[in-house]
Amino acid sequence: MAGCAPTDETPAERPTEAPEAAEPQADDCLLLVWSNQKERNARFDRDHDFVDGGAISCATGTSASQFDAAIQALREAAKSGNKARLLEQLGLPLLYIDAQGERREIEDRAEVEAVFDEIFDPSMLALLQRLDLSRMSVAKDQGGYFELGALWLVVDQGGGRPRLMTVNRQVLDEALEAARDQAERNQGDPVPFD
Repeated sequence: MAGCAPTDETPAERPTEAPEAAEPQADDCLLLVWSNQKERNARFDRDHDFVDGGAISCATGTSASQFDAAIQALREAAKSGNKARLLEQLGLPLLYIDAQGERREIEDRAEVEAVFDEIFDPSMLALLQRLDLSRMSVAKDQGGYFELGALWLVVDQGGGRPRLMTVNRQVLDEALEAARDQAERNQGDPVPFD
């Protein structure tokens, strides 16, 4: 019956478990990001901070406006067909995963230029032209990604502008095939991704 006996401890004196470390709130993350930026677009950043995977600011350490600027530059470079403009948006080392799943870390610009047409074929350029912030997902401390991980934009400094760091052709091909299969199962017209 000892369990039924009253204790001499008041509720304030009873030991409690240590609270779990709370996830940072998006507003806190934005304040931290903005403290690392000379210019900020507060309204845009607040309105567009949440995407699939959570708050851009908390997951990546930069703002939605920085991602949007990088996405816009990638779209314009892909539309222009100007290789130099596209190369300006890449980070090094660039991780390239080909259609067979072979991984290559490309360390310098000359090497990227040597395999440029393989990496940025017409379907990859078409994907770059369709990028939109609203279709991005984020993974904590990894970056923002599109098409199930076919393209990854990564931030290398707090508040900074992300760069294209991973091109995964294998995932893109799998995503395209899955979209075609889904369109066929729903008796819709297959989506012409290529």
